[in-house]
Amino acid sequence: MRQATDAHRLLERAVGFALTSVQAVTPGMLARRTPCASWNLEMLLLHLRDSLAALHDGVCLGQVAMAPEPLVPGEDPVSAVRVRAVRLLRTAAAPRRVEVGGRGLDGELMAAAGAVEVAVHGWDIAQASGRRTPIPPTLADELLEVCPLVVPEPDRRPLFAEPVEPGPDAGAGDRLVAFLGRDPFG
Repeated sequence: MRQATDAHRLLERAVGFALTSVQAVTPGMLARRTPCASWNLEMLLLHLRDSLAALHDGVCLGQVAMAPEPLVPGEDPVSAVRVRAVRLLRTAAAPRRVEVGGRGLDGELMAAAGAVEVAVHGWDIAQASGRRTPIPPTLADELLEVCPLVVPEPDRRPLFAEPVEPGPDAGAGDRLVAFLGRDPFG
């Protein structure tokens, strides 16, 4: 695993990509389907909001609550993602250890796992919004290096779908999303 500052920078870059993906989302798109089979775009945005909040807690408090944030009536999911993303970006590097669901986790590993989560959901959002923006190749390459540490094999379910074939000429971004069970061309 890279140094803590590298893992935090990786997370920062993933958050930047996700924020770029969110820019195209309008209220009329919230019911659209996403690459996450059972979620529409609004559900995905709320999940990303919760993931960003959990990462913030891990970085700032050294502990991650396993319960999602309560829904605020009338809350705009795009704004909620932006607020949580900015809050996370304003934090320092992850602590050495983080408590997640009663178990200790290396802070660097939490930041790296968070980077995978945030970047891939940023890709999901880009697909659902019609932008189809790929994950930047350098970011995807680094996330692919992290995946063996954060994606449980062979028991991936329910966190990740089975990998799909990305194709022989697939770039790093397509290989990453395919590894995480998404059809890069679908």
